[in-house]
Amino acid sequence: MQVLCAVSLLLASVRLEAQQTPHARTTLAAEIRDSTDRILREAVTDRAFPGAYAVVGDSRGMLAQLGAGHLDWARSPRPSRYTLWDLASLTKVIGTTTALAQLIESGRVQLDAPVQRYIPAWTGPGKDSVTVRHLLTHTSGLPAFRPYDRETHNADSLAALLFDTPLERAPGDSMVYSDIGAFMMGRIVERVSGQRLDRYLRSHVFAPLRMTETMFNPPRSEWSRVAPTEFDSTRGGLVRGKVHDERAYYLGGVAAHAGLFSTASDLSRFASMLLHGGALGGHRVLGARTIEQFTAYADSGRHNRALGWQKPPAAWAGRLMTSRAFGHTGFTGTSIAIDPELDLYIILLSNRVNPTRDNPKIGDVRAHLADAVVSVVRARRGPPLNADHQ
Repeated sequence: MQVLCAVSLLLASVRLEAQQTPHARTTLAAEIRDSTDRILREAVTDRAFPGAYAVVGDSRGMLAQLGAGHLDWARSPRPSRYTLWDLASLTKVIGTTTALAQLIESGRVQLDAPVQRYIPAWTGPGKDSVTVRHLLTHTSGLPAFRPYDRETHNADSLAALLFDTPLERAPGDSMVYSDIGAFMMGRIVERVSGQRLDRYLRSHVFAPLRMTETMFNPPRSEWSRVAPTEFDSTRGGLVRGKVHDERAYYLGGVAAHAGLFSTASDLSRFASMLLHGGALGGHRVLGARTIEQFTAYADSGRHNRALGWQKPPAAWAGRLMTSRAFGHTGFTGTSIAIDPELDLYIILLSNRVNPTRDNPKIGDVRAHLADAVVSVVRARRGPPLNADHQ
């Protein structure tokens, strides 16, 4: 079986190289750019968002990148590869999941160990049965979120409320996507590493990958290139330069579930690292086996969850990505989709919550973009070996 797998990978590599002559790659890139441009322009016209920027690439680098619209509905610059976007829940996978994967890979955290092994003070009915795996798969029994920001704006009090949240169901009973579970994942990273989450990520993930524009709490000097998000009268109007998520905002801008800002260029480096088996530019961030472990279906496909990551079916995957694909979305209008079988990544960055979160059109945009790009890739490269598209 190992020999057959090796031969299959070799044949796939040879075929891909044959199809990726400079002329073929240029043609592929042009077709992807045309399809992406059309979809983004239509989305702006449909008022799905004021502006967006998309990047499509593979293990060899970017294939196409372009923006549409403007950073705000008012007179404002056009999006570029250097625009800073509020990633919202992409923080969970770009940051928190990656950090926890590193600690599990190094043996400092055990995937099936109880959370109380690392945070003994996290007590309450049923919590002794919650494992790290439960947090990563959103099956811990914790609720989705609680509007604690309506009770307090004090960071310590808010953190205490999140920490003390009781379970709503038995661990492993069902999947409920939980910001509070992500909060606890961040607490494990901080307790085991001895570093605050933002400092750990900067030194162990972002610096090695030269992701110099990925950060929490961008300095005021950078706010002019930040895409503004929602109009919030409680916070003085249009939110810009500060995290959109209220809980993350009142926690001080650094949170495990939201808070990261980044650019298309930086996120392209992150996606390339994952397609390269965890290394980029001579720096290894994760092992290839760890990536495979964290991006496979965590429950035999019963839910569309991996460890931290999401799996198809999902809007970001469209209808054509394979079962090896993994990705995630952010509430502000961001998404990342990576398909190792197709050697492809698609990053969409937008501020669809501008001026209000009551705008559900981003789901269709994500799906249309994924299908358009994958259709071009399949037409130009042919179907992947062992294709199993959804």
